[in-house]
Amino acid sequence: MKEVYNIAIDGPAGAGKSTIARSVAEKLHFVYVDTGAMYRAMALHFLRMGISPADEVAIFKAAKDVKVTISYENGEQQVILNGENVSGLIRTGEVSDMASATSVYLPVREKLVELQKELARNESVIMDGRDIGTCVLPEADLKIYLTASSKVRAKRRFAQLKENQGQYTLEDIEKDIIERDSRDMNRENSPLRQAEDAVLLDSSDMTKKEVEDRILELFLERKKEGKK
Repeated sequence: MKEVYNIAIDGPAGAGKSTIARSVAEKLHFVYVDTGAMYRAMALHFLRMGISPADEVAIFKAAKDVKVTISYENGEQQVILNGENVSGLIRTGEVSDMASATSVYLPVREKLVELQKELARNESVIMDGRDIGTCVLPEADLKIYLTASSKVRAKRRFAQLKENQGQYTLEDIEKDIIERDSRDMNRENSPLRQAEDAVLLDSSDMTKKEVEDRILELFLERKKEGKK
């Protein structure tokens, strides 16, 4: 029986969780679980069934029979919906809008958390999000709470939006980040918080490589100690 390890990375918006998780997963040959892609696949299923995003009853019924998983082929992420590879179909505006509208429903979240847990039982994975270490993978071998100051996160976001800098100011972006932090930390279902046994990594004064190296170092230490 193969050894399976799980790494959970949580933190606020703009902390670089996805970028770091993808890179570390590649170095460890783990599966990076793109939870956002799973929500998009679920949304595609609802669209195909002609369900209105406002019809919570129909969404609840449809979510029960969905199977979404993630695998990798030649280093590329493959999103599988009920046995069909839908990787090329889930990045449209229509799917994005449906995912945004339906991800607020608890039945959708519960179903996807169930599928994410199942994936983590069978494969060594890295997941990132707001509640991975606290709710989705509470028994993860390593939990990281990755953060940075709101000012640093705003600067990073501003740099990403450089093509549209005329439409955004650094102050506006920082204000939006602070407001989002508040929403994430105070939401009713699975609020953003650091798990008690998570390692806090503040990347405000760290390079991407330094963050990656620290997570790899922590994982190898945990692996050497043995799974608890």
